[in-house]
Amino acid sequence: MKLFDTIAKLGHEQLVICSDETAGYRGIIAIHDTTLGPALGGTRFWTYASDEEAITDALRLARGMTYKNAVAGLNLGGGTAVIIGDNRTTNREMIFRAHGRFVESLGGRYVTAEDVGTSTADMDFVHMETDYVAGLANKSGDPSPVTARGVFRAIMASAMHRWGSSDLAGKTISVQGMGNVGTYLCQELHAVGAKLIVSDIRPEKVAHAVKTFGATAVEGDAIYSAKADIFAPCALGAILNDQTIPALKVEIVCGGANNQLLEPERHGEMLAQRGIDYAPDFVANAGGVINVYSELAGWTRERALRKADEIYDTVLGVYRIAKEQRVFTYLAADTLAEQRIAAVAGMVRTWPQWPRKDA
Repeated sequence: MKLFDTIAKLGHEQLVICSDETAGYRGIIAIHDTTLGPALGGTRFWTYASDEEAITDALRLARGMTYKNAVAGLNLGGGTAVIIGDNRTTNREMIFRAHGRFVESLGGRYVTAEDVGTSTADMDFVHMETDYVAGLANKSGDPSPVTARGVFRAIMASAMHRWGSSDLAGKTISVQGMGNVGTYLCQELHAVGAKLIVSDIRPEKVAHAVKTFGATAVEGDAIYSAKADIFAPCALGAILNDQTIPALKVEIVCGGANNQLLEPERHGEMLAQRGIDYAPDFVANAGGVINVYSELAGWTRERALRKADEIYDTVLGVYRIAKEQRVFTYLAADTLAEQRIAAVAGMVRTWPQWPRKDA
Protein backbone atom coordinates (compact mmCIF):
# COMPACT_ATOMS: atom_id res chain seq x y z
CA MET A 1 0.00 0.00 0.00
CA LYS A 2 1.28 3.47 -0.95
CA LEU A 3 0.03 5.00 2.26
CA PHE A 4 0.34 8.72 1.52
CA ASP A 5 -1.07 8.30 -1.99
CA THR A 6 -4.03 6.40 -0.55
CA ILE A 7 -4.71 9.04 2.11
CA ALA A 8 -4.43 11.87 -0.42
CA LYS A 9 -6.78 10.14 -2.85
CA LEU A 10 -9.48 9.65 -0.22
CA GLY A 11 -8.97 13.12 1.28
CA HIS A 12 -7.97 12.12 4.81
CA GLU A 13 -6.35 14.56 7.19
CA GLN A 14 -4.67 12.16 9.57
CA LEU A 15 -3.90 8.49 10.20
CA VAL A 16 -2.63 7.41 13.61
CA ILE A 17 -1.07 3.99 14.25
CA CYS A 18 -1.25 3.07 17.94
CA SER A 19 0.35 0.28 19.95
CA ASP A 20 0.54 -0.77 23.59
CA GLU A 21 1.92 -4.29 23.74
CA THR A 22 1.56 -4.48 27.54
CA ALA A 23 -2.20 -3.96 27.18
CA GLY A 24 -2.45 -6.19 24.12
CA TYR A 25 -3.62 -3.21 22.11
CA ARG A 26 -3.05 -2.51 18.41
CA GLY A 27 -5.17 0.28 17.04
CA ILE A 28 -5.65 2.59 14.07
CA ILE A 29 -7.41 5.97 14.19
CA ALA A 30 -8.36 7.59 10.87
CA ILE A 31 -9.55 11.21 10.69
CA HIS A 32 -11.06 12.08 7.32
CA ASP A 33 -12.43 15.64 7.49
CA THR A 34 -13.05 18.12 10.32
CA THR A 35 -14.63 20.96 8.34
CA LEU A 36 -17.98 20.59 10.11
CA GLY A 37 -16.57 19.81 13.55
CA PRO A 38 -14.56 17.19 15.45
CA ALA A 39 -14.36 13.82 13.76
CA LEU A 40 -16.88 11.39 15.22
CA GLY A 41 -16.98 7.69 14.48
CA GLY A 42 -17.09 4.36 16.24
CA THR A 43 -14.35 1.97 17.30
CA ARG A 44 -14.49 -1.39 15.52
CA PHE A 45 -12.87 -4.44 17.19
CA TRP A 46 -12.16 -7.07 14.56
CA THR A 47 -9.78 -9.81 13.46
CA TYR A 48 -8.23 -8.61 10.21
CA ALA A 49 -6.29 -10.77 7.78
CA SER A 50 -3.52 -8.17 7.58
CA ASP A 51 -2.54 -4.73 8.86
CA GLU A 52 -3.20 -3.35 5.38
CA GLU A 53 -6.77 -4.67 5.48
CA ALA A 54 -7.29 -2.98 8.86
CA ILE A 55 -5.96 0.35 7.56
CA THR A 56 -8.13 0.15 4.46
CA ASP A 57 -11.21 -0.55 6.57
CA ALA A 58 -10.44 2.39 8.88
CA LEU A 59 -9.95 4.78 5.96
CA ARG A 60 -13.16 3.69 4.24
CA LEU A 61 -15.17 3.91 7.43
CA ALA A 62 -13.78 7.34 8.33
CA ARG A 63 -14.68 8.78 4.93
CA GLY A 64 -18.14 7.28 5.22
CA MET A 65 -18.59 8.99 8.59
CA THR A 66 -17.79 12.40 7.09
CA TYR A 67 -20.55 11.98 4.53
CA LYS A 68 -22.95 10.39 6.98
CA ASN A 69 -22.59 13.21 9.51
CA ALA A 70 -22.91 15.85 6.81
CA VAL A 71 -26.06 14.36 5.26
CA ALA A 72 -27.60 13.92 8.71
CA GLY A 73 -27.18 17.66 9.32
CA LEU A 74 -24.80 17.26 12.26
CA ASN A 75 -21.93 19.58 13.18
CA LEU A 76 -19.39 16.77 13.09
CA GLY A 77 -16.60 15.59 10.85
CA GLY A 78 -15.74 11.99 10.09
CA GLY A 79 -13.34 9.57 11.72
CA THR A 80 -13.10 5.95 12.77
CA ALA A 81 -10.92 3.69 14.90
CA VAL A 82 -10.25 0.00 14.54
CA ILE A 83 -8.68 -2.32 17.09
CA ILE A 84 -7.04 -5.41 15.68
CA GLY A 85 -7.83 -8.56 17.64
CA ASP A 86 -10.42 -11.10 18.69
CA ASN A 87 -13.48 -9.22 19.93
CA ARG A 88 -14.62 -12.27 21.88
CA THR A 89 -11.88 -11.77 24.45
CA THR A 90 -13.01 -11.21 28.01
CA ASN A 91 -9.84 -9.28 28.94
CA ARG A 92 -11.05 -5.93 27.70
CA GLU A 93 -10.29 -3.26 30.30
CA MET A 94 -6.63 -2.66 29.48
CA ILE A 95 -7.24 -2.81 25.72
CA PHE A 96 -9.90 -0.11 25.83
CA ARG A 97 -8.12 2.01 28.43
CA ALA A 98 -5.09 2.01 26.15
CA HIS A 99 -7.37 3.02 23.29
CA GLY A 100 -8.76 5.84 25.41
CA ARG A 101 -5.28 7.21 26.03
CA PHE A 102 -4.57 7.42 22.32
CA VAL A 103 -7.94 9.09 21.70
CA GLU A 104 -7.10 11.59 24.45
CA SER A 105 -3.75 12.34 22.80
CA LEU A 106 -5.62 13.82 19.81
CA GLY A 107 -7.01 16.60 21.99
CA GLY A 108 -10.60 16.41 20.81
CA ARG A 109 -10.00 16.08 17.07
CA TYR A 110 -11.61 12.65 17.29
CA VAL A 111 -14.55 11.49 19.43
CA THR A 112 -15.13 7.75 19.56
CA ALA A 113 -18.15 5.53 20.27
CA GLU A 114 -19.10 1.88 19.92
CA ASP A 115 -19.19 -0.05 16.66
CA VAL A 116 -18.93 -3.66 15.51
CA GLY A 117 -17.33 -5.79 18.20
CA THR A 118 -17.56 -3.15 20.93
CA SER A 119 -20.14 -2.23 23.55
CA THR A 120 -21.22 0.50 25.94
CA ALA A 121 -19.20 -1.30 28.64
CA ASP A 122 -16.08 -0.99 26.47
CA MET A 123 -16.77 2.72 26.05
CA ASP A 124 -16.91 3.02 29.84
CA PHE A 125 -13.33 1.71 29.92
CA VAL A 126 -12.36 4.26 27.25
CA HIS A 127 -13.99 6.94 29.38
CA MET A 128 -11.59 6.16 32.23
CA GLU A 129 -8.86 7.76 30.10
CA THR A 130 -10.67 10.41 28.02
CA ASP A 131 -13.81 12.52 27.83
CA TYR A 132 -13.78 12.29 24.04
CA VAL A 133 -16.15 9.32 23.95
CA ALA A 134 -19.90 8.94 23.52
CA GLY A 135 -22.37 6.09 23.66
CA LEU A 136 -21.86 5.56 27.38
CA ALA A 137 -24.20 3.22 29.22
CA ASN A 138 -25.50 5.89 31.59
CA LYS A 139 -26.11 8.40 28.78
CA SER A 140 -27.34 7.77 25.25
CA GLY A 141 -26.45 4.09 25.55
CA ASP A 142 -26.90 1.54 22.78
CA PRO A 143 -27.41 3.37 19.45
CA SER A 144 -28.85 0.29 17.74
CA PRO A 145 -32.57 1.11 18.24
CA VAL A 146 -32.10 4.58 16.72
CA THR A 147 -30.00 3.18 13.87
CA ALA A 148 -32.70 0.62 13.16
CA ARG A 149 -35.41 3.32 13.24
CA GLY A 150 -33.51 5.29 10.62
CA VAL A 151 -33.07 2.23 8.39
CA PHE A 152 -36.75 1.42 8.79
CA ARG A 153 -37.68 4.94 7.69
CA ALA A 154 -35.25 4.68 4.76
CA ILE A 155 -36.94 1.46 3.68
CA MET A 156 -40.33 3.19 3.87
CA ALA A 157 -39.01 6.07 1.74
CA SER A 158 -37.56 3.63 -0.79
CA ALA A 159 -40.91 1.85 -0.98
CA MET A 160 -42.64 5.19 -1.57
CA HIS A 161 -40.19 6.02 -4.36
CA ARG A 162 -40.49 2.59 -5.97
CA TRP A 163 -44.15 1.73 -5.54
CA GLY A 164 -45.87 5.01 -4.62
CA SER A 165 -46.68 3.82 -1.10
CA SER A 166 -44.64 3.47 2.08
CA ASP A 167 -46.89 0.68 3.36
CA LEU A 168 -44.72 -2.40 3.97
CA ALA A 169 -47.51 -4.77 4.99
CA GLY A 170 -47.16 -7.98 3.00
CA LYS A 171 -43.78 -6.99 1.54
CA THR A 172 -41.00 -9.56 1.87
CA ILE A 173 -37.73 -8.21 3.24
CA SER A 174 -34.53 -10.24 3.51
CA VAL A 175 -32.31 -9.10 6.38
CA GLN A 176 -28.67 -10.12 6.48
CA GLY A 177 -27.23 -9.95 9.98
CA MET A 178 -29.12 -10.44 13.22
CA GLY A 179 -26.95 -8.25 15.40
CA ASN A 180 -28.50 -5.46 17.43
CA VAL A 181 -29.42 -3.29 14.43
CA GLY A 182 -30.75 -6.19 12.37
CA THR A 183 -32.84 -7.48 15.26
CA TYR A 184 -34.35 -4.07 16.07
CA LEU A 185 -35.04 -3.55 12.35
CA CYS A 186 -36.87 -6.87 12.20
CA GLN A 187 -38.92 -5.74 15.18
CA GLU A 188 -39.95 -2.55 13.37
CA LEU A 189 -40.72 -4.41 10.13
CA HIS A 190 -42.66 -7.20 11.86
CA ALA A 191 -44.80 -4.60 13.65
CA VAL A 192 -46.05 -3.20 10.31
CA GLY A 193 -46.79 -6.61 8.80
CA ALA A 194 -43.72 -7.27 6.66
CA LYS A 195 -42.61 -10.83 5.92
CA LEU A 196 -39.00 -11.56 6.89
CA ILE A 197 -36.19 -13.75 5.59
CA VAL A 198 -33.11 -13.72 7.82
CA SER A 199 -29.55 -14.99 7.98
CA ASP A 200 -26.62 -14.73 10.39
CA ILE A 201 -23.42 -16.62 11.16
CA ARG A 202 -24.79 -17.23 14.67
CA PRO A 203 -27.57 -19.85 14.70
CA GLU A 204 -29.00 -18.62 18.01
CA LYS A 205 -29.62 -15.16 16.55
CA VAL A 206 -31.46 -16.65 13.59
CA ALA A 207 -33.49 -18.89 15.89
CA HIS A 208 -34.54 -15.86 17.92
CA ALA A 209 -35.76 -14.06 14.78
CA VAL A 210 -37.68 -17.12 13.60
CA LYS A 211 -39.37 -17.52 16.98
CA THR A 212 -40.04 -13.84 17.70
CA PHE A 213 -40.85 -12.44 14.26
CA GLY A 214 -42.01 -15.52 12.34
CA ALA A 215 -39.06 -15.12 9.99
CA THR A 216 -37.88 -17.65 7.45
CA ALA A 217 -34.24 -18.67 7.93
CA VAL A 218 -31.68 -19.18 5.19
CA GLU A 219 -28.02 -20.06 5.53
CA GLY A 220 -24.96 -18.10 4.46
CA ASP A 221 -24.87 -16.77 0.90
CA ALA A 222 -28.40 -18.01 0.21
CA ILE A 223 -29.62 -14.66 1.51
CA TYR A 224 -28.43 -13.01 -1.72
CA SER A 225 -30.59 -15.18 -3.96
CA ALA A 226 -33.64 -15.24 -1.69
CA LYS A 227 -36.67 -13.91 -3.54
CA ALA A 228 -37.89 -10.77 -1.78
CA ASP A 229 -39.02 -7.23 -2.42
CA ILE A 230 -36.23 -5.58 -0.41
CA PHE A 231 -32.76 -6.70 0.69
CA ALA A 232 -31.52 -5.13 3.95
CA PRO A 233 -27.81 -5.80 4.56
CA CYS A 234 -27.10 -5.28 8.27
CA ALA A 235 -23.80 -7.14 8.71
CA LEU A 236 -20.36 -6.14 7.43
CA GLY A 237 -19.59 -4.02 4.37
CA ALA A 238 -18.45 -4.70 0.80
CA ILE A 239 -21.15 -7.34 0.33
CA LEU A 240 -22.52 -5.82 -2.91
CA ASN A 241 -20.01 -6.99 -5.49
CA ASP A 242 -19.51 -8.89 -8.74
CA GLN A 243 -20.63 -12.18 -7.19
CA THR A 244 -23.63 -11.08 -5.12
CA ILE A 245 -25.35 -8.43 -7.25
CA PRO A 246 -26.23 -10.86 -10.11
CA ALA A 247 -27.80 -13.18 -7.54
CA LEU A 248 -30.19 -10.59 -6.09
CA LYS A 249 -33.92 -11.09 -6.67
CA VAL A 250 -35.18 -7.83 -5.15
CA GLU A 251 -36.26 -4.37 -6.28
CA ILE A 252 -34.66 -2.35 -3.46
CA VAL A 253 -31.47 -2.56 -1.41
CA CYS A 254 -31.59 -0.61 1.84
CA GLY A 255 -29.88 -1.66 5.05
CA GLY A 256 -27.80 -0.75 8.06
CA ALA A 257 -24.35 -2.05 7.10
CA ASN A 258 -21.58 0.44 6.31
CA ASN A 259 -19.80 0.59 2.93
CA GLN A 260 -22.11 -1.92 1.27
CA LEU A 261 -20.74 -1.33 -2.23
CA LEU A 262 -17.33 -2.97 -2.65
CA GLU A 263 -16.49 -0.50 -5.43
CA PRO A 264 -19.06 2.33 -5.33
CA GLU A 265 -18.77 3.42 -8.96
CA ARG A 266 -18.74 -0.06 -10.43
CA HIS A 267 -21.29 -1.72 -8.18
CA GLY A 268 -23.61 1.27 -7.91
CA GLU A 269 -23.89 1.09 -11.69
CA MET A 270 -24.43 -2.68 -11.61
CA LEU A 271 -27.40 -2.28 -9.27
CA ALA A 272 -28.90 0.41 -11.50
CA GLN A 273 -28.43 -1.71 -14.61
CA ARG A 274 -30.37 -4.47 -12.92
CA GLY A 275 -33.18 -2.04 -12.11
CA ILE A 276 -32.57 -2.19 -8.36
CA ASP A 277 -33.03 0.98 -6.29
CA TYR A 278 -30.22 1.55 -3.81
CA ALA A 279 -30.59 3.70 -0.70
CA PRO A 280 -26.99 4.76 0.09
CA ASP A 281 -25.90 3.16 3.34
CA PHE A 282 -24.51 6.26 5.04
CA VAL A 283 -27.88 7.97 4.59
CA ALA A 284 -30.00 5.01 5.71
CA ASN A 285 -27.94 4.11 8.78
CA ALA A 286 -27.32 7.63 10.11
CA GLY A 287 -29.57 6.97 13.12
CA GLY A 288 -26.62 5.61 15.06
CA VAL A 289 -24.55 8.75 14.75
CA ILE A 290 -27.67 10.82 15.46
CA ASN A 291 -27.99 8.92 18.72
CA VAL A 292 -24.38 9.61 19.61
CA TYR A 293 -24.73 13.28 18.69
CA SER A 294 -27.80 13.46 20.90
CA GLU A 295 -25.55 12.60 23.84
CA LEU A 296 -23.06 15.33 22.95
CA ALA A 297 -25.85 17.86 22.40
CA GLY A 298 -27.92 16.85 25.43
CA TRP A 299 -30.94 15.60 23.47
CA THR A 300 -33.50 13.15 24.86
CA ARG A 301 -33.96 9.71 23.29
CA GLU A 302 -37.31 10.89 21.92
CA ARG A 303 -35.66 13.81 20.13
CA ALA A 304 -33.03 11.47 18.70
CA LEU A 305 -35.76 9.20 17.33
CA ARG A 306 -37.55 12.19 15.80
CA LYS A 307 -34.30 13.23 14.13
CA ALA A 308 -33.86 9.67 12.82
CA ASP A 309 -37.37 9.86 11.36
CA GLU A 310 -36.12 12.72 9.14
CA ILE A 311 -34.05 10.13 7.24
CA TYR A 312 -37.28 9.37 5.37
CA ASP A 313 -37.24 12.81 3.72
CA THR A 314 -33.48 12.71 3.20
CA VAL A 315 -33.69 9.43 1.29
CA LEU A 316 -36.50 10.79 -0.89
CA GLY A 317 -34.27 13.80 -1.55
CA VAL A 318 -31.46 11.50 -2.69
CA TYR A 319 -33.75 9.72 -5.12
CA ARG A 320 -34.98 13.09 -6.41
CA ILE A 321 -31.46 14.40 -7.04
CA ALA A 322 -30.50 11.14 -8.73
CA LYS A 323 -33.45 11.46 -11.08
CA GLU A 324 -32.99 15.17 -11.81
CA GLN A 325 -29.23 14.93 -12.38
CA ARG A 326 -29.39 11.47 -13.98
CA VAL A 327 -26.78 10.06 -11.62
CA PHE A 328 -26.61 6.99 -9.44
CA THR A 329 -28.02 7.33 -5.94
CA TYR A 330 -24.65 6.94 -4.22
CA LEU A 331 -23.45 9.99 -6.19
CA ALA A 332 -26.62 11.91 -5.33
CA ALA A 333 -25.98 11.25 -1.63
CA ASP A 334 -22.38 12.39 -2.00
CA THR A 335 -23.66 15.58 -3.62
CA LEU A 336 -25.87 16.33 -0.62
CA ALA A 337 -22.96 15.83 1.78
CA GLU A 338 -20.45 17.78 -0.28
CA GLN A 339 -22.84 20.71 -0.66
CA ARG A 340 -23.14 21.06 3.11
CA ILE A 341 -19.40 20.68 3.72
CA ALA A 342 -18.63 23.28 1.04
CA ALA A 343 -21.22 25.69 2.44
CA VAL A 344 -19.74 25.54 5.94
CA ALA A 345 -16.17 25.72 4.63
CA GLY A 346 -17.10 28.82 2.65
CA MET A 347 -18.62 30.75 5.54
CA VAL A 348 -16.94 34.04 6.42
CA ARG A 349 -14.65 33.72 9.41
CA THR A 350 -14.93 36.55 11.90
CA TRP A 351 -11.87 37.75 13.80
CA PRO A 352 -10.40 37.90 16.32
CA GLN A 353 -10.90 34.27 17.30
CA TRP A 354 -7.68 34.12 19.33
CA PRO A 355 -6.75 34.48 22.08
CA ARG A 356 -9.94 33.34 23.80
CA LYS A 357 -9.50 33.73 27.51
CA ASP A 358 -11.86 32.47 30.16
CA ALA A 359 -13.58 35.17 32.16
